[in-house]
Amino acid sequence: MPRLNQIYTRTGDKGNTSLGNGETVSKDHLRIECLGTVDELNSVVGIILAEEFVSSAEADLIQIQHDLFNLGGEMCIPGTDLLDGEKSRWLEKQIDQMNLNLAPLEEFVLPGGCKAASHCHLARTVCRRAERCMVRLRQHEDVSESSIRYINRLSDYFFVLARSFNRAAGEKDVLWEKPK
Repeated sequence: MPRLNQIYTRTGDKGNTSLGNGETVSKDHLRIECLGTVDELNSVVGIILAEEFVSSAEADLIQIQHDLFNLGGEMCIPGTDLLDGEKSRWLEKQIDQMNLNLAPLEEFVLPGGCKAASHCHLARTVCRRAERCMVRLRQHEDVSESSIRYINRLSDYFFVLARSFNRAAGEKDVLWEKPK
């Protein structure tokens, strides 16, 4: 049976929307801002997946898209916990594995390199914005610690993935040059 038969509902035409628990809030509510930023991040992950040589990370990125959809569910239904602490530990393992093949960092890395790496840096920055939004929301409403930990780890994942993609493409990281 289809989950959605009609895409438009007209209920948002006056600037309001409904949360998953039935509560009506303004579309500029901080919870909706968090939900939208997580959705934007998921779209950027889709852009990364569209790159030609990401097959080494494809399964991880698809899992991350599912995790982000679950995180969106948490934002949509206050008090819901859909991401447990194992998700953050899984990201840490993926980061550690990728780091094994990377040179130690001796300077800050600027966004750039190959196209896939650049998209990872975009994902990293959208991820950080989602994290800031979730931390602001936590000051007023319940947001699970495991979700904030996950989104924090995820930005680290995208940073290391960008470096991995640059290495695979034969590109060097773009390093920040200290002012003289």
